[in-house]
Amino acid sequence: MKHFADLIKKLDSTNKTNAKVAALASYFEKASDTDKVWTIAILSHRRPSRPVNTTLLRTWASELSNIPLWLFEESYHIVGDLAETIALVIPTSEKSTEKSLTTFLNEFIDLKKKSEEDKKEYVFKNWKVLNYYERFVFTKLITGGFRIGISQKLMTRALAKATGVDEDVLAYKLMGNWNPQTISFHDLILEEKASDFLSKPYPFYLAYAIEGEVSDLGEVQDWSVEHKWDGIRSQVIIRDRELFVWSRGEELVTDKYPEFHSFADQIPDGTVLDGEILPFPNGNIGTFNDLQTRIGRKTISKALLTKTPVILKAYDLLEWKGKDIRNTPFKERRELLESLYKDYLLNQAESRSNTLQLSEKMYFDSWQAIAKERSRAREMKSEGLMLKRKNSPYQVGRKKGDWWKWKVDPLTIDAVLTYAMRGHGRRSNLFTDYTFALWDTDKNELVTFAKAYSGLTDAEFRKVDAWIKKNTLERFGPVRSVTPELVFEIAFEGIALSKRHKSGIATRFPRILRWRQDKKIEEANALEDLKAMIPS
Repeated sequence: MKHFADLIKKLDSTNKTNAKVAALASYFEKASDTDKVWTIAILSHRRPSRPVNTTLLRTWASELSNIPLWLFEESYHIVGDLAETIALVIPTSEKSTEKSLTTFLNEFIDLKKKSEEDKKEYVFKNWKVLNYYERFVFTKLITGGFRIGISQKLMTRALAKATGVDEDVLAYKLMGNWNPQTISFHDLILEEKASDFLSKPYPFYLAYAIEGEVSDLGEVQDWSVEHKWDGIRSQVIIRDRELFVWSRGEELVTDKYPEFHSFADQIPDGTVLDGEILPFPNGNIGTFNDLQTRIGRKTISKALLTKTPVILKAYDLLEWKGKDIRNTPFKERRELLESLYKDYLLNQAESRSNTLQLSEKMYFDSWQAIAKERSRAREMKSEGLMLKRKNSPYQVGRKKGDWWKWKVDPLTIDAVLTYAMRGHGRRSNLFTDYTFALWDTDKNELVTFAKAYSGLTDAEFRKVDAWIKKNTLERFGPVRSVTPELVFEIAFEGIALSKRHKSGIATRFPRILRWRQDKKIEEANALEDLKAMIPS
């Protein structure tokens, strides 16, 4: 743990990427193999589940530091990070632990099964003997929320420097399902296995949002247009008659979508499709809210498969007959994809399966015609349009020039601020996380429907923060209810009915568009106005 804590201290003390890479590489060269595996797991979000809840940790830290709980809570919301607050308020120790990172993490796994009394004794014992950074790391790990601003890409770069293994190969090796408790560093990183490359996806090509006028892109004839589907970006791979489904988040999700398993027999070997996983209830494209009922499920029941089946909306072909064709012009890749899809349909004539569908590409003779098609996006259950240059290769990452996304304008509604919570990071001393409500006209009361924490300038946030502190009605831990007086225009990308929300409605990506200082709360919108925006 000492070496890992020293690493975190070095990473915490610099904003320079090269310095962070050097610190990580040095650590990977010196750490034990088991600690290396756990470090890779932690930095790629595979840490153990939390053995102690944060409410208990806050209470225990207050007790050990001999300060009132309310004062600890106030300190926490000023500091903005629980582990840092605890590391600061617990009496300083000059000692340092000899236990390894692996030992601590195995203890955490065992701790989850123990009684609250045993957990408290364990936490107290370690808090008392760890120095500041060790205590900070210990608490970070035990809360299960270890975020220190190190991306997996940066960590992979450092690992490549330390081991000599190609960065792209490492990025692939770290994808998918592996268990830090059972895999060795040699098996995870060093061993070369042909099977490792069987399911290897390609880096995703990402589009930039349109900047300025769409006509600035030049001749309309140079562009292919299709709808921007609102699902899960994925690559579907068929190699050696095996199927692999990867999400854009570099997660192997094959088992979560059993509808695709038949592709291994229906699509030619050596094929990699780029497309969107979409919900398809009742034979129609559903909403992202429908898809959320499947995301994160460890097991997919027959009932869920029936209620919310999915399809793959394919829009690009990256590998064909085992050959990487990403440098082939988009127009030619699409022609190959359409030929593949035609053969697939012929093979499915009897079963009439529609699990694989083609994202329709469209050509227009004017930018005005494209804008008209964009206006149909919500009707089509899409987020807008994708514009792809016909002669473009399939590039790596987010690159400007050849692929653009032109999303529809957001939906908006005027809502009332009802609750506020302190922000995080540089905003930890300001109330910047807001809850908004709309009128229930039948009951003549405000009903909460969305939370948002972005969209205002720093000056506006400070002004609203000052108002909140003067107009607090009640306190609920870090949350304050406020006098319903301020009206804000809220923008959001999508909307759907939802039983999980008090309002009965879920909005997607809500954010503050502007502070409506010209409006009184009586002029704010009603829930019925919001419901009227739900597509029929």
